[in-house]
Amino acid sequence: MIRLHANRLSPFPKTECERDLLSQMSVFIQMPRLVLCVFFAIAAAVPLAEAKPNIVFILADDLGYGDLGCYGQTKIRTPNIDQLAAEGMRFTDHYSGQTVCTPSRASLMLGQHMGRCRIKGNGGQQLKENDTTIAQLMQRAGYRTGMIGKWGLDGAPNHSGSPNNKGFDHWFGFHSQGMAHFFYPEFLWRNTTKVEYPENVDVRENGYYKKGKGKHAHNLFASEAEWFIRDNKDRPFFLYIPFAIPHAELIVPSDDPDLAYYKSLGWTETVKPEGGGGRKGDAGYGTKYHKGYCAQDYPHATYAAMISRMDRSVGRLMALIKELNLDDNTLVIFSSDNGPSGEGGQSLEFFKSQGALRGYKRSIYEGGTRVPLIARWPDKIKAGAISDHQCGFPDVMPTLCELAGTTPSATTTGISYLSELLGKEQARAPYLYYRWGSKEAVRVGKWKLIRPTKNKSPKYELYDLAADPGETKNCAGSMPEFVSRLLPHFNHAVGK
Repeated sequence: MIRLHANRLSPFPKTECERDLLSQMSVFIQMPRLVLCVFFAIAAAVPLAEAKPNIVFILADDLGYGDLGCYGQTKIRTPNIDQLAAEGMRFTDHYSGQTVCTPSRASLMLGQHMGRCRIKGNGGQQLKENDTTIAQLMQRAGYRTGMIGKWGLDGAPNHSGSPNNKGFDHWFGFHSQGMAHFFYPEFLWRNTTKVEYPENVDVRENGYYKKGKGKHAHNLFASEAEWFIRDNKDRPFFLYIPFAIPHAELIVPSDDPDLAYYKSLGWTETVKPEGGGGRKGDAGYGTKYHKGYCAQDYPHATYAAMISRMDRSVGRLMALIKELNLDDNTLVIFSSDNGPSGEGGQSLEFFKSQGALRGYKRSIYEGGTRVPLIARWPDKIKAGAISDHQCGFPDVMPTLCELAGTTPSATTTGISYLSELLGKEQARAPYLYYRWGSKEAVRVGKWKLIRPTKNKSPKYELYDLAADPGETKNCAGSMPEFVSRLLPHFNHAVGK
């Protein structure tokens, strides 16, 4: 017989049955402790940092490989972006999606190189309903998504290819790339609402902007980006900020402190009449702007001030991220959509905007597509790291998807470079592919091969980019067998 005292077993069991039952019950008594021990052991093994990181992707417009201090620029002050590089990783061999705006942004959003990407030029092509973007994938992974700045992939707010229909919960800015050539817009879009700026309707006088008049688009974008971060600080967010600086019309507010500084340096300025870089604006924006860009007496000082203005905005964003205690769990990436352009009137040679590279925007050569890439993530990315990993815009989608714990689109041609960011062994793409106009190029290791696309007897160009980044010595004539070995990559790139 089992002795019970106050509804419990006797602490002094007398029979074998009592002892067995007490032993079995002691297991149940100890189980809560065991469960707690296992729980805390697992919790200790899984750090809190594995919570989904916030992602901020900042994209400049027509910023050259050599336009930043951390990439060798000596005339333009970019202390905040330089600090990003000092606290993170700077890539030396990173490529945009294309050598002009619209297809480059399509490549970024869709994760495809120009052999597979349907949008290859600035012809007003739009994303289609079955195109899957990075934002849609981030949205499915549980991120709050935002886009602020120049979309450049659609001109209609209710089209299937508009930002709200392509994965962005919130967006504010320019729909079409043509609209973004001008920095005092009469209207912008916030989701499907047209936001008008009547103070920008009459901001010109004799071809010049009136001092102190109007609202500059970049200021509006920077403020909206700060609002988005504050509004989503308590949940994981993906914020894409395609700034319009320094593309096209050269203009900053007349009271810009950097403009005053650069003017004081006494640089030689090449004055161009209204129309800026010679283009007559973009059809599709409005008759008001068909006359072209504003007249600019200080194109060099203004170009530099535009880049410094963007740099200050980057500094403000970083300060906000730290203020909100988001710094340790936020990956910040900075890049540019293609090489530099002199459309606004500045001299690219004056600034060496392309660095030591050959060519500019609209060129198949390195200066047209090799662009800065900086990534910062405290305690994850080694501070001050420099990477020669060869990658490009198509690789952004798989990289961010791996980070977010989701699967990239089946149509991507990219390879995640998350391992490179984290200092681990990194897989490399067998080749990188570019195409512009009547020429296409592949990069395989240190070698780059260029060929015409419509010539039955093509004249090949082969460059050793490790020894000759300026592409001055064509090795194709002396290495015909090696050229033949690279040619199959062209067919593979376009799916043949």
